[in-house]
Amino acid sequence: MMDLQLDRDLCFFDIEATGLSVIRDRILQIGIIKYFADGRAPEELNMIINPGIPISEEAMQVHGILPKDVANKPTFQQVAQKIHAFIGNADLAGYNSNRFDIPMLMEEFDRAGLEFDITRRRMIDVQRIFYKMEPRTLKAALKFYCDKDIEDAHDAMADVRATVEVFMGQLERYKGVDYIDDEGNVQKAPVKKNIQELHEFTNDQRFVDATQKMRYDQNGAIVFNFGKYNNQPVAEVLSKDKQYYNWILNKEFSSQVKQIVKKLVTEYEKKQRNG
Repeated sequence: MMDLQLDRDLCFFDIEATGLSVIRDRILQIGIIKYFADGRAPEELNMIINPGIPISEEAMQVHGILPKDVANKPTFQQVAQKIHAFIGNADLAGYNSNRFDIPMLMEEFDRAGLEFDITRRRMIDVQRIFYKMEPRTLKAALKFYCDKDIEDAHDAMADVRATVEVFMGQLERYKGVDYIDDEGNVQKAPVKKNIQELHEFTNDQRFVDATQKMRYDQNGAIVFNFGKYNNQPVAEVLSKDKQYYNWILNKEFSSQVKQIVKKLVTEYEKKQRNG
């Protein structure tokens, strides 16, 4: 039983979705546990929902919900009233809920013609408690790995010396320690004195550029990770749509993105000419 002094009902909830955009994507599953201010036993609501749009490959790899799993399920429009009534006037809680779950739920309710006012609700984001109480700063890392306090913090040379110490502490602490990702995949002792392996471990190999505007698809092709051409091949699209190509080159995209798209288009057009 939750030992909290509640003056209002409290709903912990989580959603699984077709992707990561709170605007474009849709809810596939919602799970809610409602704790009552009057001390009643908690109630649960768990629903699989037909999103009415395709589920991204990346999302399916994370939550495992496939098109066949939602084919005969109700749409959000059909269950919106039930979910809305279940939550009622409760406060809300979740993990990364302020940035993802709550905004996406608001969008779904809006599409269903139901107002979901959060201005009168209190919201608890459990992830924020974690991040604030266990800060991921250089100062915190030096204390955690080396049990030292940083001197002259934010002096560049002091910071780089502290970073070296943290790195050496990590190599020692994680020697022989396996990494297990969110899906249960095991990577054998990735933190070791091997630059290539450390590079692969500390960089997300799915993305082509630092700002994550482009990524590799399952076939290794470079595709857009944003905008109207999302998931479509960069080189082919930009070769055909020169207006969009010039828009990227002249807008506030990173120099890395601009260099990559120039190279991709040049190589693509050369290959087309040479048949």
